[in-house]
Amino acid sequence: MDSSSASSETDELLHVFWHPGMLQHDTGKGVFDTLHDPGFLDVLEKHPENGDRVKNMVSILKRGPISPYISWHLGRPALISELYLFHTPDYIKELIEADENGGKQLCAGTVLNPGSWGASLLASGTTISAMEHILNRNGKIAYALVRPPGHHAQPSQADGYCFLNNAGLAIKLALNSGIKRVAVVDIDVHYGNGTAEGFYDTCDVLSISLHMNHGSWGPSHPQKGSIDEIGKGKGSGFNLNIPLPNGTGDKGYEYAMTKLVVPAIDKFGPKVVVLVIGQDASAFDPNGRQCLTMEGYREIGRIIRNLSDKHAKGRILIVQEGGYHRTYSAYCLHATLEGVLNLPLRLLSDPIAYYPEDEALPVKVVDFIRKYWGENLPWMVTDRSS
Repeated sequence: MDSSSASSETDELLHVFWHPGMLQHDTGKGVFDTLHDPGFLDVLEKHPENGDRVKNMVSILKRGPISPYISWHLGRPALISELYLFHTPDYIKELIEADENGGKQLCAGTVLNPGSWGASLLASGTTISAMEHILNRNGKIAYALVRPPGHHAQPSQADGYCFLNNAGLAIKLALNSGIKRVAVVDIDVHYGNGTAEGFYDTCDVLSISLHMNHGSWGPSHPQKGSIDEIGKGKGSGFNLNIPLPNGTGDKGYEYAMTKLVVPAIDKFGPKVVVLVIGQDASAFDPNGRQCLTMEGYREIGRIIRNLSDKHAKGRILIVQEGGYHRTYSAYCLHATLEGVLNLPLRLLSDPIAYYPEDEALPVKVVDFIRKYWGENLPWMVTDRSS
């Protein structure tokens, strides 16, 4: 492990878990994520979920101004038995057979190629190791810098570039280790439908997803991410969706965090907070149009840090998901982690900076969701201090 000392400005290192073997997942080329060659383009682009995006994330953390605050840890592959914490045996068997047969397109845009299964096992094992690091009290803040992403992977279904649900596996580990309540806040631009599906009927996990209002995109993603998908049975009311209008921007996200996420987590009282991050909500991402800039990500990081200090003894697991602008995603990651570390000064300025936004519509949408929650979530008005 290559580690460095934290500055006196913060008493916590950020423990980053990474393994270069995850770069072996080759998603191919084509027209965006279709992998289709129409025959009349001289230059085909890489699938948006490619290794270059993550290489820049690694390098900005190693050589950028945040590097003194980081301790690096080598990830590991998950055991097959560990995958059953979240996924069904039949689904894992399907993935193993697909790998043995040289690959398979599991759904639109989601192709398991040679090398993909090994990378997937590394992503899941690395995320589990990051959670173990927290549970074993070796550090309070851990970041699983992983790919392939995972939050769309359901217990028995691949979806949206995801094969294994990395965050879901880590949350299951925490629950099995005696953690009573876990809150997961997903800020990827797309609905974290796989994670929601895995905990849809439990009140031990509060799943909150802030995403653009994209709805269902087919058989692999039947969930709409709408405000009325609130869970079922014991989990009714513990799946909270915050579908935001396109172009919401920094102020709109801050308003949603302050008016929706903060009071929900204050009432729930988690013992561990999981922050699922995707930089595809940024102003310049090819896969989303939510107009977040570095400052918006930085403020989200600050809010999550304050919530974890208040309820979870500062324990935060951060799990990487989307983010497809190779340059700006790395900058937005840097800003998010600055916020989580609660650093008093910005270490890195925004190379693109200003992006116009209109906060009137997001405020109206957030206020509507607040009213809906107040009328439909009984636990939000009862005491959960125990």
